[in-house]
Amino acid sequence: VRAGQILEMLRWTRAWTAPYRGIGLSNSSFSRLPIAPSSSQGGTEPRPVRLSYKLLDGEAASPALVFLHGLFGSKTNFNFVAKALAQQTGRRVLTVDARNHGESSHSPDMSYEAMSKDLQDLLPHLGLVPCVLIGHSMGGRTAMLLALQRPELVERLIAVDISQVETTSSSNFPNYIAAMRAVDMANEASLSGARKLADERLRSVIQSASIRQLLLTNLVEVDGRFVWRLNLDALAQHLDKILDFPARQETYSGPTLFLRGGNSQFLLPSHYPEIRRLFPRAQMQTVPNAGHWVHSDRPQDFMAAVQSFLA
Repeated sequence: VRAGQILEMLRWTRAWTAPYRGIGLSNSSFSRLPIAPSSSQGGTEPRPVRLSYKLLDGEAASPALVFLHGLFGSKTNFNFVAKALAQQTGRRVLTVDARNHGESSHSPDMSYEAMSKDLQDLLPHLGLVPCVLIGHSMGGRTAMLLALQRPELVERLIAVDISQVETTSSSNFPNYIAAMRAVDMANEASLSGARKLADERLRSVIQSASIRQLLLTNLVEVDGRFVWRLNLDALAQHLDKILDFPARQETYSGPTLFLRGGNSQFLLPSHYPEIRRLFPRAQMQTVPNAGHWVHSDRPQDFMAAVQSFLA
């Protein structure tokens, strides 16, 4: 991961100082759906949880753009490109916090089936189907599964630097979670102090300053205590599910773009035959000089690729 990765994105990320349980941003909203214990074990249908989202208004005649972030991220990761694409396309643009991330509700279930179910309930509730689903990394796999399960909800699909093929590029993620859980911030008096301490503790495990900064956006104050707003217990317990993709036999026949970063190893040309098995209309495109976080490394190139695919 390049040192400049994510830093452009972080310039557009608000500092999180509001308590986790509150609505931290005045223009954020929560889905008003029934909340129930969630499980996708033993064939039980996953139950949706309350998701936090931000909706930018636009022309209702065109399919909305729906952005899904990756592991350890949040809807604010797309603040810059979402606002720009809303202005450039005139479309409605939705950014969503996945369960156990950002301001969305926590749940012991962190399967892709559960994350897909959350969106199957939220998107019709907001009147945003069929939509253009744009998912990065974990969000890309959620988008892929939703398109396979409920193709009528997805007008077209963009998977950003991810495929259904397992890679070794995520092998450091367990270490990230362990490092965050090991940070003791009990004696810190301010959020800035807690973030400084956490950055020092994480540095021994995570050499990349940009990745540490991404993780530190998840450090918030709740009832006078400094905590990670990520549900680290659920992420740790189900990381094997997140790093894999559910076995599927159905296909999605809508227009599909797999957009990879030229410097990334998450999405490789060797994945293309398996991609086309499930997504027969898939196009492949590479953004040069971009790492895994394509939308923050090369935002203008990323938006140009999205607009070209929408044309």
